[in-house]
Amino acid sequence: MALYRDEGVVLRTHKLGEADRVVVLLTRGRGKIRAVAKGVRKTKSRFGARLEPPGHVNLLMYEGRDLHTINQAETVDHYRSLREDLERLTDAMAILESVDQVAQDGEPNPALFRMLTGALRALGEAPARPALLVGAFYWKLLALDGVAPLLDRCAVCDAGPEELVAFDFVEGGALCRQHRRGPAVDPAALGLVRRILGGGLAGVLAEPAGPATAAASALGTSALEAHLERRLRAVHLLGN
Repeated sequence: MALYRDEGVVLRTHKLGEADRVVVLLTRGRGKIRAVAKGVRKTKSRFGARLEPPGHVNLLMYEGRDLHTINQAETVDHYRSLREDLERLTDAMAILESVDQVAQDGEPNPALFRMLTGALRALGEAPARPALLVGAFYWKLLALDGVAPLLDRCAVCDAGPEELVAFDFVEGGALCRQHRRGPAVDPAALGLVRRILGGGLAGVLAEPAGPATAAASALGTSALEAHLERRLRAVHLLGN
């Protein structure tokens, strides 16, 4: 087995046997991988605590066909501020779950890795919990996956932005009154989503919590769930 180094973020883990654990990671160089951490559930484990979500770690691993084997793990960022705040930790878990669903096994995606580490860092460093960080991450994730919705005109008839009253991801985005289906959409929420996808993310993350940020976040969750064809568990735990 070849020995190699990479860095990754722990997305989730599950038990294996009596003392081992399977760790699912998004790595910088190899995309999503599954690796065995042997003996990490023993009290004397050298690096068990480092391999818990959402830890960012440098790794020395043996390459395997289905499962890699972790030989060493050094912490890059433990994200202590996230672990000490239940709401922020839940936000982090919602982000990790979405990445786990979108990332493809063994396919490098440096842009996704940068987006994930940037989101976790922003979530941990913000003076107050950003109201729209998870929702914004979902919108950016859709765009990165090549399925950004139409927001400036009706996805069916090209009616202008002043006529948009609903949103349906299956139809491709926002809809006018004539073609409306799916939930009604707040124009202010659509404006926030346009800013997220148009390069104004920093300003959006500074927006205080309110009806528009809540609507834009909920819309992002619905759009990503429609794309994945499954419900995201973590994002609903605190009513996000």
